[in-house]
Amino acid sequence: MRDAAPRADVTAPLDDRRATAFEPSPGPAFARGLWRIAAADVSSGNAVELLHDGPRTYEVMLVSIAAARETVVLESYILRSDETGQRFATALVDAVARGVSVRVLTDWIGMRGIRSSFCSNLRKAGVDLRVFNPPGFRAWFGLVPRDHRKLLVVDGTVGITGGVGIGDEWMGKTARHRGHWRDTAVRIEGPAARDMQAAFDTMWQRAQKQERRGSHRLTRRIARGAHLDPSTAEPALIGIVEGEPLRMRVARALQMQSISAERSIWIANAYFVPNWAEVEALLGAARDGVDVRILVPQRNDHPWVTLLTRRYYRRLLTNGVRIWEYKGAMMHAKTSVVDGRWVRVGSTDLNPLGVAINYELDAVIEDPELGAQAEAMFLADLERSKEITMRSRVVGH
Repeated sequence: MRDAAPRADVTAPLDDRRATAFEPSPGPAFARGLWRIAAADVSSGNAVELLHDGPRTYEVMLVSIAAARETVVLESYILRSDETGQRFATALVDAVARGVSVRVLTDWIGMRGIRSSFCSNLRKAGVDLRVFNPPGFRAWFGLVPRDHRKLLVVDGTVGITGGVGIGDEWMGKTARHRGHWRDTAVRIEGPAARDMQAAFDTMWQRAQKQERRGSHRLTRRIARGAHLDPSTAEPALIGIVEGEPLRMRVARALQMQSISAERSIWIANAYFVPNWAEVEALLGAARDGVDVRILVPQRNDHPWVTLLTRRYYRRLLTNGVRIWEYKGAMMHAKTSVVDGRWVRVGSTDLNPLGVAINYELDAVIEDPELGAQAEAMFLADLERSKEITMRSRVVGH
């Protein structure tokens, strides 16, 4: 085993930390690895933008809807009929009035409490609204799996995905939460948006019970990923990973990155209850000198999840993993950045529901420029967080 690399200081300048960064080979290895292990379509030549928190994400989403000329598809686990929901309803109805085809897919659990008039008004205006997996007399009575994905695709050319749902929580306008939720999304323009559109179309068929029998068996050959060459591939390379029940695709992608990481693995996750294979992958990287950091919320909208998360602290800390708890309002992001080069932004939480049971969608992006932005964003979040040590009272025994 090689000597452990020195820990990067939270406040160290980003350039100083990156000066000794290992520069992995881009191109075919990334594309083919994601395709093999996570069944992800991979494309190059995408323009990407990190979106920080709900207000900025909503601004970009609403501008995109307003610019739509042919199609708008919106898939959101959380859909409220509050002020934020009304803003989106107005934008969607306006798009229909311009002759745009608008489809909206939401989840029965995620839309609980929504006003029936909200949905009926959308349908009357011409919005095609579908609800995934309502309860019924079938397997698990319709309670699982859930459609936990969040994505918007406009005209098949611009896509937005991440952890941001449609609700006032992300604007800080609810009495229950102080301040808006901390979250991250990504805007993608280019071929990967078409992959996001295809992912939506598949879920649309599932919601209508029209999915072709056996269609979960991947029959595609790697297409755009096969010809990518390090000297010619245009950034950013993006793999769209569709999480499906029992497929464990995001977990395998995390393990692949844990193996390949040379410098750092930084993870922000709202509901962190990983399985032992995922824990061992992180522990192995930390023991080998990789700077492994985990950021979780201190105030969780599901407090019992925090109790479960803290049961992992002792094992993680004793093996060199560093942990922070975010002190602001709910930290709802589901992101990771590896070696300042690979960035994951999506809907998947590292827990059994997210990894193995629900339908999820993540964008895994290889782009050093975006990686530097993601690292800077992570460090800024750590400034608003408390580092957990073995002396912290929250560490379990």
